[in-house]
Amino acid sequence: MYFNSYKIVVVCILAIFLSGCKLAENVPEPNLAKMPEQFQPLEIPTETQSLLAWREYFKDSLLVGYIEEALKNNLDLKIALQRVNMTRANVSMAKGALLPSLNGVTSVGQQRFGEYTMDGVGNFDTNLSGNVPPERRIPVNMPDYYLGFQSSWEVAAWGKLRNRRKATTARFFASEKAQHLIQTMLVAEVSRHYYNLLALDNKLLIIQENILLQQTAVTLIQAQKAAGRATELAVKQFVAQLLNTQSLEALAQQEIIRHENELNLLLGRFPQQIVRGESILKQTLPRELQIGIPSQLLIQRPDVRQAEFQLLASRLDVKAARSAFLPSINLIAGLGLQSFTTNVLFNTPTSTAYAILGSLTAPLFNRNMIRSEYRKASALQLESFYAYQQSILNAYQEVSTQLNKIDNLQRSFQFKAQEVTTLEEGVATSTDLFVAGLASYLEVVTAQKSVLAAELDAIDTKQQQFNATIDLYRALGGGWN
Repeated sequence: MYFNSYKIVVVCILAIFLSGCKLAENVPEPNLAKMPEQFQPLEIPTETQSLLAWREYFKDSLLVGYIEEALKNNLDLKIALQRVNMTRANVSMAKGALLPSLNGVTSVGQQRFGEYTMDGVGNFDTNLSGNVPPERRIPVNMPDYYLGFQSSWEVAAWGKLRNRRKATTARFFASEKAQHLIQTMLVAEVSRHYYNLLALDNKLLIIQENILLQQTAVTLIQAQKAAGRATELAVKQFVAQLLNTQSLEALAQQEIIRHENELNLLLGRFPQQIVRGESILKQTLPRELQIGIPSQLLIQRPDVRQAEFQLLASRLDVKAARSAFLPSINLIAGLGLQSFTTNVLFNTPTSTAYAILGSLTAPLFNRNMIRSEYRKASALQLESFYAYQQSILNAYQEVSTQLNKIDNLQRSFQFKAQEVTTLEEGVATSTDLFVAGLASYLEVVTAQKSVLAAELDAIDTKQQQFNATIDLYRALGGGWN
C-alpha cells in the first residue's frame, strides 16, 4: 500500500513537472510590403554600384578637411563609439555565460553547535568514542578552514543561452550601424553648413553691391531735388530702400555667425572663423550618383541595417523566452582541502574534500512571470518588425523626394538666372529713363528691389541644389565609408 502511494506521488510530480515545460506558441510576423523595382517617376540608371567614399564625393578640399576634423573631434560620435564598446563588452559577457564558472576559494570560519541539538549531541558522543584519537576530536568552538575551487555550470540546453548570445551579438552590430548613422548625419551636416556659408557670403556680397548702387541713387536723387527736378518724397523713397537693404546686410552677417558657430560645434571646438573656398556660384555640384535599385538601400543605409539587426535580436529574444518554459540543467562541483585545524589542512588525501551536484529545475508556480516575459519579448519583436518596415519606407521616400528635388531645382535655377539677367537690364533702362525724365522714381525703386530679390532667390536656389545632393547622398547611405 505504501509503495503504491509512493508511485502515485511520483507520477503526479512528473505530470506537474512536464506540464510546466509546455512551450508557448510562437507569434507570427506580418509580411513585408514589396518594394518597387525602381524609383518612380524618374527614369534613372539602375546599375549596381557602391557609393563613393565621402572623400571622393566632395571636391572642396577645405570641406574635406572640416569633415575629417569633425569625425575626429565630434562629441556625439565619441559617445556613439563608447556605446559600441559597451555592447562589445555585453557580447563577451554573453559568451562567458555558456562556459562553466570556476572560482578559487579560501575561507575561514568558526561555529559552535548548541548542546541540545543533533549536531551538538552527535559531536559530544563522537568525542567519547574510543575510536577517535585526540587530534581528531571535534572542538566545541569548531573552526573551519577551506582552500580549493568551486565551479557551477548551467548546461546550454534548449538553445536558451545560445539565443541570448546571438541576440547580444546582433545588438552589437546594430550599435555599429547606429555609429555609422551618426557619421552619415555628421558628414551631411558639416557639408550643409559649409555650403550655407558659401551661399551667405554670396548673398552678403550682392547686398553690399546693391547698397553701393543705392547710395549712388540717393546721391543722384538728392542732386535732382536740389535742382528742382525731384521731390522730397522721392528722396525719402530712395533712402528707405537703402535702409532696408542695410538691414538685410546685418541679418546676413548674423546668419553667417550662426552657421559658423554651429559648424564649430560639430567640429568639437569653440567659435572661430571658418575659412571658405570659392563662391558657391563657382563651385561644382558633387559627383553624379548611380542610384541603383531600391533594394540596395537595405545594404547601404545604416538606419535600415540597424533596424534589421534589432529585429534579428528581438526574434532571438523570443526564442530565449520560449526556452525559459523548459527545465534548466545545472551542475555544481567543488574540490579542495578542508579541516578544522590548520595542522593537517595540507595533508592529502585525509583533508581532501569534494562535492558534485546536478539539478534539473522546471518552472511551476512562476509560470505567470515567465509567460509575461514571453509576451513582452513577442511585443518587442513586432515593434522591431514595424520599425524595420518603417525604416524601409522612409528610405524609399527620402531618395524619391531628393531625386525629384534635384531635377526641379536645376530647372528652377536656370529660370532664376534668366530672371536676374532680365531684371538687371531693366534696372539699367529705368535708371537711364529716370535721368532723362521719362520714368518716375518709383519705377527705379521697384526695379532695384526686384533685381535684389531675384539675385537672393537665385543664391537660395543654388544653395538648395547643394543641400539636395547632400541629402540624396545621405539618403543612399553615403558618408560612413
